[in-house]
This record gives sequence, structure tokens and C-alpha cells, in this order.
Amino acid sequence: MMTKGEISFGDVVWAEFDPSVGHKYQSKRPAIVVESDEQLKKTNLITIIPLTSQKDNRMSDDILVEACKENNLMSDSLAKVYCITSFDYARFEKVVGRVNKEILLKIKNYFKKHFDI
Repeated sequence: MMTKGEISFGDVVWAEFDPSVGHKYQSKRPAIVVESDEQLKKTNLITIIPLTSQKDNRMSDDILVEACKENNLMSDSLAKVYCITSFDYARFEKVVGRVNKEILLKIKNYFKKHFDI
């Protein structure tokens, strides 16, 4: 289990999505931390977006994250931006990498659309 201070905005983390119900993502998978560092200091929950290597069901708002040394993904993945969720620190195993500023900007722009801000 990870603790406060070990996770930052833009980190790619290994997260446990089970148990989940309905259409939520399941099993262990990478995810992008989308909560600001300031908010991470205040809460016991971490807000994330799941990643999937299943690119055949790409939706228009999904963001392609190409595997690289910085993010340490094993394959190109899709950030499923509409699947925003928050989990307790107990669901996080480790930080595996970071996404670049371009991906973070795309996520921020999607949030403006998603939340109508």
C-alpha cells in the first residue's frame, strides 16, 4: 500500500480495480493520477483515469498514451478519460512512471468539457 507523499499529479500508478461492479474497469491495471498535488495532501482518496491496452474500442475522447521510458507502459494505451474514479491509497501498489505534459494538457482540456467549466 502506498502512502501520502508517494503519489503526484501525472504519475502512472499500478491500481487494483477489483472488486468492481457494472461497467467499471476491473483487475490490476495502470492508471493516471489526475488529482492535484495540493488536493492529494488533503485527502485519503486518489482520483485517477484508467488505462487500457485494448485500443479496438477507442472512443472519440480517449487519449492515446504511447509507451515510452518515462511512463514505463508495456504497450501503447488509451486513457479512458470519462472513467474518472477515486480510490483509497490501499488500492495502489506502486508508481511505475509519469505521463508527459502534452498528455496532461489533453486530460485538463477534456475535464473542461466533462465538467462544463
